[in-house]
Amino acid sequence: MRGWSARSGLAKVDLYTRGTVYLIVWVGVLGLGLLLMARPVSTDGQLVLVAAAMLLALAEGVFCGRMARHAMDAYLGQGQVPRRLVLWAAAATAATTATVVVLAATADLTGQLPTMLAAALAPFLTVHCLLVRNRTTALIQLAVLAVICGLVPLTGRTADEVLLTVVSVGFTNGWLAFTARVSMWVLAVMWELREARDVQARLAVAEERLRFGRDMHDVLGRNLAVIALKSELAVQLSRRGRAEAADQMVEVQRMAREAQQEIRELVRGYREVDLGVELQGAQGVLEAAGIDCRIEGGVGGELPVRIQSALGWVVREATTNVLRHGDAARCVIRLKEAGDHAVLVVENDGAPEPRTGAGGSGLAGLRERLTALDGSLDAGPAGEGRFQLTAKVPLPQEER
Repeated sequence: MRGWSARSGLAKVDLYTRGTVYLIVWVGVLGLGLLLMARPVSTDGQLVLVAAAMLLALAEGVFCGRMARHAMDAYLGQGQVPRRLVLWAAAATAATTATVVVLAATADLTGQLPTMLAAALAPFLTVHCLLVRNRTTALIQLAVLAVICGLVPLTGRTADEVLLTVVSVGFTNGWLAFTARVSMWVLAVMWELREARDVQARLAVAEERLRFGRDMHDVLGRNLAVIALKSELAVQLSRRGRAEAADQMVEVQRMAREAQQEIRELVRGYREVDLGVELQGAQGVLEAAGIDCRIEGGVGGELPVRIQSALGWVVREATTNVLRHGDAARCVIRLKEAGDHAVLVVENDGAPEPRTGAGGSGLAGLRERLTALDGSLDAGPAGEGRFQLTAKVPLPQEER
């Protein structure tokens, strides 16, 4: 009981289902053995047939039990069934059934022949239905009934007894095959649900890793670019003996602390980007680098928080790219509403020649963020040495 209680729900269903199939196999074997021992024998020939039928039934149970293990694994997609094992199980079943029929022709098995035949056929037919399609199972069941219908009259049974035997064998084995098939189908569905849950968990982990990597890039990208720029400026000023070098290093220290705090907030998972703050920060950083920056159309305070956050990341990445690439002298950031979309445009001059190949991970990360909001991102040369980045995000229904 302790072992049973420690199992998961799927493990319990798996054990119950497999145990049910094994039980059907061995109940058929033991039931046939008990019926054979319960009948008195009057001749040595009948005794030999009874002993042979019991030994064959035992062999059938061994082969069908092994086949059941492989068949259940194969049904769940966890293995294959050796063809030789299926042939041995079928041969043992046929031999057992034939021996019972011969015994019925020489001994009085009135009222017991239908049960004995059903018990002889049940182990193999119950397990074999897991290896083939439902239509094939039905055809095999019908073929077996046809053979039974042809053999039973040879034992001297009347037409009514033949009909009773065929109906009893057909109903018993059909019901057992149906039970085994449905039980394994339920188990397979539960395994698929578990696999789907595992895949969902792995996807969630992968998505979180992508999100964290994207956020790390966005958080550190601009700060490190500005720190490098100001450090270089401080070095040049110090070489000239100017006091402003200390001010630049103080600014570098402040930005490093801010970056450290942002990383802590990012790790906690509570970080949201404020569009207004990012616009002001971008303007300050670009002007500190000697780039004339103008913001047109407001700071988007009326936009929903999710849209502000997504566009804030766009502003941050665009600012980083302006600092890293090209030699810009002017930059314009425009925020507007165009129909049912919020549109952010960042345009700067001094853009280098376009490079071939895929874009960087920063723009790819922005596209992922905007795609989550059904938005889009376009970036590329705008002519006359200008570079333009355009982000569009649909507004919610209540904002339209």
